[in-house]
Amino acid sequence: MTIDAVIFDIGNVLLEWSPHRYYDSKIGEDRRRALFDAVPLEAMNLSIDGGAPFRETIYATADAHPEWRDEIRDWHDNWIQLASPAIPQSVAILRALRAKGIPVFTLTNFGVESFTYAQTQYDFLNEFDREYVSGRLRLLKPDPNLYAHVERDCGIAPDRLLFADDKAENIAAAAARGWQTHLFDGPEPFAARLVAEGLLSAQEAA
Repeated sequence: MTIDAVIFDIGNVLLEWSPHRYYDSKIGEDRRRALFDAVPLEAMNLSIDGGAPFRETIYATADAHPEWRDEIRDWHDNWIQLASPAIPQSVAILRALRAKGIPVFTLTNFGVESFTYAQTQYDFLNEFDREYVSGRLRLLKPDPNLYAHVERDCGIAPDRLLFADDKAENIAAAAARGWQTHLFDGPEPFAARLVAEGLLSAQEAA
């Protein structure tokens, strides 16, 4: 079936998102486990992805947990280290698609300010034809309303969209709307999928 646009998630698709790895290196695995058990960091981050202010949300969480204040503030102050490094082959795939005139979008759970900051650190995050950022839209994957917004905005039929995401629940929500999907577990299988779809040659996808 014809694909008119390819949609990329960002975290763990185009760049690695690994708070556990960062904190393991900073404070050790045992203290990291204690931190994540004591403080609702994932919920904090999800609120930012939903549109809450970046610094204020993290610093308020730090103030609510003074025994972990410095570690929590790190989530803001050293945020780029949580969102690194880039995944080079995925970036190359994005650029190869664009070079062939295939529209490339992002559909990502990402905060407003953190996404803007990430764009200053990773040039490829400025290369999408359309950006669907949860914090801006105040809708989070896998909410069907977010996928419906993408369809309305881009005007492309759902079955002509190919969406790559590393989370099964986000893929399932897209598939339920008729999107073509790829559960991302590394750039090599995704490259093979794009070659199989006729979007890229093997050389272009390498």
